[in-house]
Amino acid sequence: MALVVKERSGNNHEKAMLIVNPSSGSERSKDFEEKAASKLSEFFDAVQVYHTQGEGDSTSFCKQACRERYDSVFDMGGDGTVDEAINGLAEQPYIPKFGFFPLGTVNDLARALHFSMELLEAIEEFDPNRLVDLYVGRINDHYFMNVVAIGVLPEAINDVESEDKTKLGKFAYDLSAVNNLISMETFPFRVLLDGAEEDIETSTILIGLTNSIGGVETIFPEANVNDGFLNFLSIKDKNLLDTIKAVPDLLKGLDSSAQNIKYKRFKSCVIQQLDTAAIH
Repeated sequence: MALVVKERSGNNHEKAMLIVNPSSGSERSKDFEEKAASKLSEFFDAVQVYHTQGEGDSTSFCKQACRERYDSVFDMGGDGTVDEAINGLAEQPYIPKFGFFPLGTVNDLARALHFSMELLEAIEEFDPNRLVDLYVGRINDHYFMNVVAIGVLPEAINDVESEDKTKLGKFAYDLSAVNNLISMETFPFRVLLDGAEEDIETSTILIGLTNSIGGVETIFPEANVNDGFLNFLSIKDKNLLDTIKAVPDLLKGLDSSAQNIKYKRFKSCVIQQLDTAAIH
């Protein structure tokens, strides 16, 4: 952990925490950290900067921000770091206002909120008075703000090394997805969506809160970050050919007329795997 404190004189003594993930995006976070801290110091009396060193650090720092009653906590990283932060803020007796600067490879939440994908521009556009209510999803005891995935897609994401993300950006995920599709498997599930039960077999299930999934902003066109609904997607595939047939539906944007994909907006869901195969 590294700590930097920037202070300015002020009357309301508000303090902000900036959490920086040095391994996010193109690993240029050190280039942007000072600019973000400087921008925040225009609005807060004290800005404390923490660096994550491993998984769970962002969650721990956010819990600290709640205990110490920071006015605001900001995250500089990718979608995974943002999810970690939300898990540190959820269900705390006191919750600071939350903001983030998109430094990841894909930045789905930032896309959904129409942030600039140019980080310096996003920093310059920061306005503490521009507030948006965000609904978060919960799966078991874990909270998320973007997507939960089962099957081929999460396996492709997990297989991407940090070095590849740095060199190739979003294309690293595309390559990994192609490699995983070649050896794809399908799995049986029982799905309960708002009380309606159905058995399905699929290679991939996605549950999303944002319109942007993996940088593709057309997958859930009806998604809204503050309407209280989640979006369910499962591919109707039993082989690679079926999966390929589903791609046009994914790219054009889903609605109830999609032939190769099950799609539904919902508020509560139970998913049960019907066999014992190991899946991601």
